[in-house]
Amino acid sequence: MKPAVALLASACLALAGSVAVRAELLQPGNSRAQVNDAAVLHGLPQNLSDFGFFENQTEQQPGQGVTPYRLNTPLYSDGAEKLRFVYVPGGAAMKAQGEGLLDIPVGGALIKTFAFDQDGGRRLIETRVLLHRADGWLALPYVWNDEQTEARLAIAGARVDVTTPGGEAISYRVPNKNQCKECHGLGGAVTPIGPKARNLSREWLGKMVASAHLDAVPDGSDQLPIWELRQSADLADAARGYLDVNCAHCHQPDATASNSGLDLRWEQKSPDAIGIGKRPVAAGRGAGGHMFDIVPGSPDTSILTYRMASAEPGVAMPELGKSTVDDDGLDIVRRWIAQMRP
Repeated sequence: MKPAVALLASACLALAGSVAVRAELLQPGNSRAQVNDAAVLHGLPQNLSDFGFFENQTEQQPGQGVTPYRLNTPLYSDGAEKLRFVYVPGGAAMKAQGEGLLDIPVGGALIKTFAFDQDGGRRLIETRVLLHRADGWLALPYVWNDEQTEARLAIAGARVDVTTPGGEAISYRVPNKNQCKECHGLGGAVTPIGPKARNLSREWLGKMVASAHLDAVPDGSDQLPIWELRQSADLADAARGYLDVNCAHCHQPDATASNSGLDLRWEQKSPDAIGIGKRPVAAGRGAGGHMFDIVPGSPDTSILTYRMASAEPGVAMPELGKSTVDDDGLDIVRRWIAQMRP
């Protein structure tokens, strides 16, 4: 097979696989399992099962009104597999808000389970829930037991020994309740960061409209590239999408790293705001002796890639949520900077 033909065939297979994955994640849970709305709205449930989000919790089979979804470009967390779900209470619907976050009604929830391969099977590590209550959003972490039968509330967080897909043995950190605010904090309030319309497929959004879980397919949806197909996507889109998902929840106005002066949101168009030719405000040793956040044409002298390439506390970025370097994400951002004209 000629190289060009082989490349095209490989891309088609990857796209077919991605479409197949998407197709599996389109339907809301239609089981008889009922979500415990009282647990979503009140108190601090001690067990994940108290919510009733799953028909089969160990197998992560969703219950009624609970819908799996995937993001085009996902957040990197040491290579963990992530199973994402949204719960919309009966009689309510999410509302479109342009390309940004879906407006999930009070009584709704976001559920995300982190898992790693172990001995040829899936080992569930933690499940994080974001509960939309009358007084705002509440983030709670739940850690799975060794038997994989239940996840218990871990207000103080936890450490779990795991082996990453890259073969690195790490002490995986489950954040404590307060650390959740470091990534989910916006304007002093806990805010979801994942389900933005621009990072969700139009097909999934259309299915949510058809099932009355969403009022309309948002304008500006499905913009970020599918991560598995990043090599054939526009390079700037792949890099900016990666930074939007992995960095912008802190590096934007009113967020926890707003004092850096960086705004890495997808919609930000100013070269200076995204770091091009910008001097750091207070990077300290995190700057590695470099002068600018992004030096066009020179990823080796850019603070952004220097910090992405480090796993050292105090230097590594992001500061929370990972212990290892995301080589694929680093590669995309380095190549994006390298092709910029000085």
